[in-house]
Order: sequence, then C-alpha cells, then structure tokens
Amino acid sequence: MATCWQGLWAYRFYLIVFFLPIFLLPLPILVPTKEACCAYTIILMALLWCTEALPLAVTAFLPVIMFPMMGIMTASTVSLEYLKDTNILFIGGMMVALAVETWNLHKRIALRVLLIIGVRPALLILGFMLVTAFLSMWISNTATTAMMLPIAHAVLEQLHKMPTDRDVEEGRHNPAFELQEQKEETKLDEKDNKQDCPALPTPSESKTQQNKEQLRFSQGLSLCVCYSASIGGIATLTGTTPNLVLQGQVNSIFPRNGNVVNFASWFGFAFPAMIILLLLSWVWLQILFLGFDFRKNFGLGEQSKNQERAAFEVIRREHKLLGPINFAEKAVTFLFVLLVVLWFTREPGFFTGWGNLAFSDENGKSMTSDGTVAILIAVIMFIVPSKIPGLTQKPGNPGKLKAPPALLTWDIVKKKMPWNIVILLGGGFALAKGSEESGLSKWLGDKLTPLESVPPAAIAFIICLLIAVFTECTSNVATTTLFLPILASMSQAICIHPLYVMLPCTLASSLAFMLPVATPPNAIAFSFGGLRVTDMARAGFMLNIIGVLVITLAINSWSIPMFDLHSFPSWAQSNTTGLCGVSQANVTTSSP
Repeated sequence: MATCWQGLWAYRFYLIVFFLPIFLLPLPILVPTKEACCAYTIILMALLWCTEALPLAVTAFLPVIMFPMMGIMTASTVSLEYLKDTNILFIGGMMVALAVETWNLHKRIALRVLLIIGVRPALLILGFMLVTAFLSMWISNTATTAMMLPIAHAVLEQLHKMPTDRDVEEGRHNPAFELQEQKEETKLDEKDNKQDCPALPTPSESKTQQNKEQLRFSQGLSLCVCYSASIGGIATLTGTTPNLVLQGQVNSIFPRNGNVVNFASWFGFAFPAMIILLLLSWVWLQILFLGFDFRKNFGLGEQSKNQERAAFEVIRREHKLLGPINFAEKAVTFLFVLLVVLWFTREPGFFTGWGNLAFSDENGKSMTSDGTVAILIAVIMFIVPSKIPGLTQKPGNPGKLKAPPALLTWDIVKKKMPWNIVILLGGGFALAKGSEESGLSKWLGDKLTPLESVPPAAIAFIICLLIAVFTECTSNVATTTLFLPILASMSQAICIHPLYVMLPCTLASSLAFMLPVATPPNAIAFSFGGLRVTDMARAGFMLNIIGVLVITLAINSWSIPMFDLHSFPSWAQSNTTGLCGVSQANVTTSSP
C-alpha cells in the first residue's frame, strides 16, 4: 500500500495534467457558451499555475490552443497578445540590467555604500537593506540576492571568528555584536541574582550563548537581504514583473486610458510606499533578531574595535579586488543614468515631456513608450565597445589585431534572459483579451454588482489581505495575471476607479515573506543555512501585516490626487454598458 501511494506521489504531476482537464469538462459541456469556455480555460490555467504541474510558461501557451478551438478568438489575434509593448519594456530593461551585472557595476555600488555606512549591527542591517533594495529596483531581485548574501556572510564570518578562546574565557567580547537574551533567559538570570552566591558562567556556557547570538544575527542579516530584494522591486515599473503585468492589463482592458501607468507615475506612487515599508521592516528585524537595546545595536557603548575593523577590512578588500573603475563601467553607468532620465521625462504628466514635444501624434500624445527608450539604450550597448577604441593585439598572437567586445553581447542575453517571463506576460494578456471578447468580463462584473454597498476602502483592504496570502504559495506573476482582470471587471460593475483595486493587488503580490518557496530570494536565503521555516514564517508574518497596512495607507492618501482615484474615469466608463456618473458622489464620499 505504501508503495502505491509513493507511486501516485511520484507521478502526481502527470496525473494532474491528465485528469484536471477531464474533471473540469462538465463546465463547457453543460453550459455551451463562450463565457463558460473562457472560464474553463482560466480555471484550468489557474490550477496548473498553482500546482506547477507544467512549467508556468508552458501553461501560458494554452490560450493559443484553447481560444481558437472554442471559437473565442482567432489564432492570429491571440498570438498578437504575446509580444506587446509591456513585453518589449521587460526585454529592454532586462538587457540593461544584464549589462550592469556583466561589468560588476552593481557590486561596486553595494560595496561602496557598505564602506560608507559601517558595520555596527543595526547600521549593517540597514546598509544591506538599502543597497539590496536599490539594486532590486533596476536588476532582478534573484540576482541581487545571489550577489549580496555571499558578501553578508563573508562579513559575518569575520565578525564571529575574531574573539579568541582567551577573550571568551576572560569575558572580553564585542558588545556591539552581542545580541540580547530571550525573555526566558532574562527571567532565569533574575532568579540567579536573588541567590546569595550566584554561580559565574563557565567558559563553555559563555561560548554557547555567544554562538546563539551569532546565529540570530546571521539569520536576521540573511532575511534582511531577501526581504529587501522583494521590497525594492515594487518601487519601479521594471523592478518586478507584477508591475509590468499591471501596466499591460490596464492598457489591454482600457485601451483609452491615456497611458495612466508609466514609469514616472508608478515611481511617484510606489517609491514612497517602498521607503516606508523598508524602514519599518528594518525596525522589525532589528527588534526580532537584535533585541530592544538600541544603544547596544548601534554600537554606542564600550566595544572592541577588532571585529569592526576585521569586518570593514573584508568589505574594503572585496572593493579593492574590483580594481579602478574602467571604461566599460563608466559607459554602462552613463547609459543607465540616461535611461532613467529619459524614462522620467518622456511623458511625466506634470510638464510637457520630450515624447510629447518631439514624437507626438495628432492629439499631442507621445508616440514613443517606455519600451522604446529601453530598447534604444539596449541597442546602444550592443554598439559601444567595452574599451576605449584603439588597436589592440590579440593575446598569444602578436601579429593579429582584435577589437574589444561590446558592452553587451548576444551570448550573454541568450544565456541569462528569462524568456519564460516574456511568455508568461503574454499568456496573461491573452487571458484578459479572451475574457473581454467572450463576454466573461461583463458577466463577472454583473455578478459583482452587490459589492457596490461595501466601502471602497474596505474592498481594497480585503484585496490586500487576500493577495498577500495567495502569493505565499503561488507565483506573484500568476497571481496578478489571474486577479487583475477580475478586479477590473469588479471596478466597472461597482463604479470605482479601476486602479483603486488594481494597485493594491499588484503591490500585495510582492509581499511573499513567510515561506522559502514563496519567491526565489527567500529560497536563496534559506539555502545558505542557519534558517528554519519557523524563523522565516515568524519574521514574514509581521512583515505581511506591515505591508498590507502600508499599501492601505498609500492607496488612501497620496495615490488619490496622483491618479484621480476619487472619481470614475471616462476611459473605464467607455467599456461598460451603463453610466457611473450617478455613483461618483458615492465613490468620493466612501473613499478616504
């Protein structure tokens, strides 16, 4: 019997892929409408994405098969959804990020900031969080975590190995890195102090206590890196894929939205939320792993300089190994800064951007997009040489000249570009288009009309909680891909601004802090050892609550004037059958 269960478990993915479509077949058979057929496809893809019985990108191809065969859309129409402007923005942004990684520019930035901030416990955690969050705004959070964690553990190794046995025996250890004891241990000490002749701790007990403190600090530093990688990604449109899913879904479902979600508008909304969440996370991790003695955490008391000097030396040595900044790093830095400036000034909204001035259509709107800018800079990187142009001889062959490689080569792109994300984005856009064409969006919106009596602020808060729980066990891209079209339909049905519910959903999908499998940065931190699932769950649970509260604050404060969330927009009203003008007053008064 045990062998039978083991066999079923071993072949579980094959069984899921085979039986799941059959199990769901009664839906399109008993209800032979386009809406039911589209719902069948969406439910099937959602379950396959949740179980990961098929690779996520392979599941994303199902609309190409299902929609034409079910009479929802033609194959050519479905295929057009797989390479839209949002996909181009992702590809261009990733190419620039790969160039930054190739020339170790991200590592130089990280080490330089750490040298400035210092290595005292609280400041060390803050330094790693700031650097990781900043890098994650521009490059993959997985790559950022994979780079920062080895640096963090190298610093910790120096901090922990410096005290000699003689120092431990004599009680001379660094209070700056001595973590506070747990409450139970404190109570035990108080009992001991009440005795007439308290026993002094033996050297072995002191060393055991010190090892526990070092382990807790190591856990805190590992978690601060992986958490800040996820937090930093929400600040920019290209920082994490769910942000791009939002932009693509808004442009697909509401084609006349006037480019309401672009790089500048997203940054203005998400960057303050990221800073608040990052600082609150720092305070929470410091309390959880360092204790409440902030004077000791900041190293303000008496301390030995040996450990601090050793840890600082590790960072300085790593920085020195990078050598002086070369031409390639300078060129990549210039092009990267140019990219960010062009993104911000293309169509900022509060002044006329260069896109409106130089490349406008008959209505004065910019014909270029953020994707245009990203691809332009990426193409330039394929052209600019990595060394100052000159005649250099090929190594080992003095008589033959060789040109230096470009800042970015196709071999690097071919090896490191996550093409599966491009396909996954396209699958989400195909689902949204299929829902609209089949009438499923309208049907779903009609069914959600009773929610009109619920205050919008309560709806947004519930959505944040739901997505924060759902994203712990499902890909954040799949989560936003599934929920955003539903929320768009709901917003039209109850006449509230679509972004009022879609923005919280997108931000909450990045709140995957509790489980190692929730996101790649968590898995990388867990693989370094020293962490248990309970450690991550205990720290992540509170961060999820903090994240939901910060998102609720953002959506009910500075985002309202930015996106005009107090009224139902005309570009969303054009897709509905009824008018929402009557409900605008209700929306205004219900929203904080």
